[in-house]
Parts: sequence; C-alpha cells; structure tokens
Amino acid sequence: MKLIRKIAGWLLRGVVTIFVVAILAILATSLSPIYRFSEAQPFEGEDIYNPYSDYDTTQMWRRANMHTHTRVEGIFNECRHTPEEVIAEFKRYGYDIVTFSNHNEITTIGAAEECGVRAYEHGYNILKSHTLVYGSEKVLRYDMLMPILVSQRQFMLDLLSRDADIVQMNHPLRTTATTDNHMRKLSGYQLVELDSGRSTENEYWDVALSAGHYVLGVANDDMHYPDRSNRIAVRCNFLAMDALERDALYEALRSGCFYAMRVPDYGRGDWAQKEERNAKLPYVKNIGLRNSDIYITLSERADSIKFTGAHHRTLYCATQSAEATMTLPSDEPYARITAYFPSGEVIYSQPFARYDSSAMSMPGSAAEHSLNIPVTLLFNLLVLTLIVAVVVAYIKFLRR
Repeated sequence: MKLIRKIAGWLLRGVVTIFVVAILAILATSLSPIYRFSEAQPFEGEDIYNPYSDYDTTQMWRRANMHTHTRVEGIFNECRHTPEEVIAEFKRYGYDIVTFSNHNEITTIGAAEECGVRAYEHGYNILKSHTLVYGSEKVLRYDMLMPILVSQRQFMLDLLSRDADIVQMNHPLRTTATTDNHMRKLSGYQLVELDSGRSTENEYWDVALSAGHYVLGVANDDMHYPDRSNRIAVRCNFLAMDALERDALYEALRSGCFYAMRVPDYGRGDWAQKEERNAKLPYVKNIGLRNSDIYITLSERADSIKFTGAHHRTLYCATQSAEATMTLPSDEPYARITAYFPSGEVIYSQPFARYDSSAMSMPGSAAEHSLNIPVTLLFNLLVLTLIVAVVVAYIKFLRR
C-alpha cells in the first residue's frame, strides 16, 4: 500500500511539474511591449492606385504557391515527402514557382534556386499565429507561446520585419483568437493569406483594408500532403512576371501585380482529370483602370463578378459575363474584384485604392504604434508577479 501511495505521489509530482513548466513558459514568453495604436484612416486621395498598371497582356501569368511544406532534417516533420518530390507534383499542375516555407527552417531549393527566394514559416505558438518570412538570412527562434494581445502580435511582426524582404500573415481565419481588432490595428506585413477553405468572402481582409492597411491577398495550398488530391493545386497565385527571377517576383508581390485563385479538386482523386483540368483554368485576360473605371476581362464567362468595397459592402455585381466595369465612387476608399465560375473556380484581384500619387508611390498603412510606457511597465510587472506566484506555489507543493 505504501508503495502504491509513493508511486501515486511521484506521478502527481510529475504531472504538476509538467503543468507548472508549461505555465511558466507561457508567462515568460508573454512579456511584451504594449502599444498605443493610431485610429484607422481609410484610404483617401484624388488618385486611384492601380496594382496592374505595369501589366502587359503579352507577358505571362506565372503560377505560384508561396506556402509549401516538405520533409526536413530531424524528427519534427509535417510532411513526409522530399522537396524534390513536392516540386515534381506541383509541376504536374502547371506551377512555375514553388516557395518552400517549412516551420522555422529555410529550405534552399525550389524557388530559392529558381528565383533566389528563400522563406520560412515562423511560429511555435499554441494559437497557430504563423508568419511567412521572405528573404531572411536566418530563422528567428523566439516566439510567444500565447500571443493573444494585439500588442504581442505586433511585437512579433516588428521583430520579423527587421531582416525580412516581405512579411506575410498566414491563415488568419484559422488562427485562434484572431479578431477584427487585430486586423484593424496590426501593421508591418505586406501580404495576407486568403481563402483558407471555409470561406471565399475574406471579410478579415476587408477589415484590414477598411482600416487603411494596404495589404495584398495571396492564396496558397499550405501544402503538407502532395499525395492527397484535395490538398494540392487547390489554391494558387498568378503573378505578372517577364522572367523567373527574384526581383521580378518581389516586384509583383510588392506592387500587387498578381491575382489569387481558388481551384476545385477536379476529379476528387482522379489524378489524370485533375492534371487535365488544371491545364485549362479560367484566367484574367485584362485588368486595370481607365480614369475612375475599374475593369476586368476574363477568359471565359463567370457566374458573377463582384466588386467589394469598404466594410465588405458589395458595390456592384455583374452576372453571367466574362467582363465587368465599375466606376469607383469618389467617397469609396477602395474596391477589389471577385469572380465566381460555374465549376467552382474563384479569382481574387488585388484592391484598387485611393491615394495621393504626389506624396507616395502606392497606398501604405496609415496606422502607427508607439510604446505605451506606463501600461507596458504595469503589464510586465503583472506577468512577473504571476511567474513568482507560480514558482512559490510550486515550491510549497513540493515541500508538502
């Protein structure tokens, strides 16, 4: 009986120790500056930014997936397929660019070889607040385990932006505890991932755009399983690039001269049909701006072509057509286009936004954040107090 009690006591201590270590790790990585965020300022100005102003209809749309996982060295793998195997699969479906974004590891083939682009996905945290970092020479190993506060997420974006060429917010729709408040206030990222499978509406994108953050939308497979037909070649981007080079890729991603797309899982496991249908996707033939008129021409008829404005309002919708034009009202900050096709394909344009061309080359983020010193001191003092309290309670438990 004494042996059983002793074993039970050891087990209890072990469980409590694991729990305490987890709580301490969360608290220790919760230390953070607290910021004052400026008020939202919608896009304004006499001019309209045209992300496709440099688009030449004679050049190619290059198909790209910017969020791809592969097998890596070590025991922590989210994909069992090698980079070479993954590239081969994507090439079957007409992809020109495959950017590997393994968790906290820079993979140096794929787009790294083809275009000179290196990327990795940052984030260990419980909430799956992940960021895709382009161009960094090394991985940032630090992360907050429970970044709930908007200031905590802003702090991480600031850290990641220091030596990155481009920063992308990954799958906000699937990130636990991401709110409209986060999307209104966060800045320091240039791309946001769209259409994570549950919605084609992307309301959170409009929350950011309505607050004056000119962020561009990308659609990616977030590919872990190239052997599952519903997990590969179902999200992609088409970039206007005259050459497969890093500068051309970055220019397209920074300026917005690309569109994102949802693609059905053709054949639902019939790989031959999937490959055949992916070679015949509808596409954008022409898109741009004439005075205040935003226009788009598609390769085939869409069920509907919707123009969405601030606060996710529908400004105009054309039905059963391969083209549409809308005049952006003088009091409307921006408009973006979504085209829905009969077979389930969806095309997302980048936003046409108001700005002052004499003061800036393109719309930017109007938001700023500054350190709130008193609240920062109080918040971190509270966290440190909780750490001490947990340690004291644990010591008392061990002495029982």
